[in-house]
Parts: sequence; C-alpha cells; structure tokens
Amino acid sequence: MKTMPTSGLYPPPARLPARPMDSHKGDFGAVGILGGAPGMAGAVLLAGRAALACGAGRVYVGLLDARVAVDAGTPELMLAAPERLLALPRPACLVAGPGLGLAAAAREWLRAVLPLEHAVLVDADALNLLAGDDALLALLRARAAPSLITPHPGEAARLLGETPAAVQAERPAALRRLQRLTGACVVLKGAHSLVGSAEDEVWRNETGNPGMAAPGMGDVLAGIIAALLAQGMSAFDAARTGVWLHGAAGDAAVRAGLGPVGLAASELIPHARRLLNQYLVTD
Repeated sequence: MKTMPTSGLYPPPARLPARPMDSHKGDFGAVGILGGAPGMAGAVLLAGRAALACGAGRVYVGLLDARVAVDAGTPELMLAAPERLLALPRPACLVAGPGLGLAAAAREWLRAVLPLEHAVLVDADALNLLAGDDALLALLRARAAPSLITPHPGEAARLLGETPAAVQAERPAALRRLQRLTGACVVLKGAHSLVGSAEDEVWRNETGNPGMAAPGMGDVLAGIIAALLAQGMSAFDAARTGVWLHGAAGDAAVRAGLGPVGLAASELIPHARRLLNQYLVTD
C-alpha cells in the first residue's frame, strides 16, 4: 500500500492538462447531482458548487425538493428536475446520494440512474439504499461505465453487514470487500482515506485534519471527484486526486485561521479551486 509523505504539500496523484485557448465549456464535461429531498437541499448545492469550482464545464443539480429554483450563492448552477439528469451531455459523471433520503421515490431514482452509460458516483443516502438491496447491488455490479462509491465507515459497515468497528479494525481488507461487493472504485473515507479498484493497489491519503469532521464535507468531496472524472481522469485517478485535493483544501483553510474548530464544508471550496490551479494543471 502506497503511503504519501506526512509533511509538506507533496505532488498530487494525477494532473489535468492545460486548457487550450479555443476551449469550450463542453470540453470539460458535465456533472449531475441527484438528491436534495425536502430539508436537505444544502447537500446537493454543496456538491454542485464544488464541482463547478473544480472545473466541470456544466453542473446540473437535480433536486427532489421542487421548491428550490435557484442557488443565489452560485447562480451558475443549473437547477433542474431530477429526470433531466438521465440525459446529461457527455462526457459526464452523475453523483447520486447527497440529501437523497431513504423514501421509496429515492430508491426508484437510484434504480433509474445505475444503468446509465456514463460514470456514476454513489454517495451518502444512495449507499444506505444499496445496503442489503440485492437488486440495486446487481445493477451496480453490471455497469460497464466507471462506477465509484464513497462510504464513510458507518455506510461501509451497512453495506458489508458488519460493525463500524470491524471496518475500522482492518480498513484495507474492508475496502477490498466493498470492491468485490459492488464492482466499483471505492473511497473508504475517514482519517487517511483509502482508495482502491480492482486494477489498482490500495492508495492511502495523507492530507486533511480533524476540522474536517463536519457536516457537508462528503458532499464537497463527491463534487470534486465528479468534476475531475468529467474532465477526463480515470475513476481511480479522479478518486485519489479528489481525496488529496479535498484534504489539502481543508489544511489550507486551517492555515488561514478558519479551523479546525468550526470549519465549514463550504469554506473548503475556494481553497480547492486555488490548489487545483496551482498544483493539478500541467503547463
């Protein structure tokens, strides 16, 4: 298992190419975010804002709560009915789960998303819907396009039918069990998040800090990973580079005096954009 240096802002796992002068927003992919049931719209908006700040050409937010018509803080986000996400312009990555809820309607949306022929990232409530649902798990395993899951230890435990303590006791082995169960590239979140896929050895992250144990951090991470994948990175590279960037942004926010106590997920986004442009774009 690769362990990165523990001090300094070491080189990121992968980089994006420089953008040519004649670039068009369609060159940088589309990200869709499905979720935001009533009372949980903030989750999809955080993910959408992170995806936009990290370079996705277009970001569509499919809210289950139809009362939300615009994100006043980021009007560049395209808020749409959930069905709009079933026909994203390609290349694309669809994130399913932030604030999705566990209602029957949420399960039906997840069932509609999993057969799509572009990348899908399953997070948050969508992971809990998957747990113990053989039909949904079969749809996930049958996918030919890139698939990612991003569980924290509690979600991983529910998927595996184990306790969080068992997951934490041997995290690399738990990641491999998750990969075999789902067929997806796996981000096992937590201190020193792990990333692994069927083709790659387990990679361990060293960025991040305790201030990131706060609401909405996973939503921001999902948006970052989706943006990198939509711009052309492989699922494994997008996952580990997104984890690296997310943690490095948290570290930068703490150095700026925003934490660790009281650090908010939304405060990571401008730091992630700055670090992406500083470290992740080749000349």
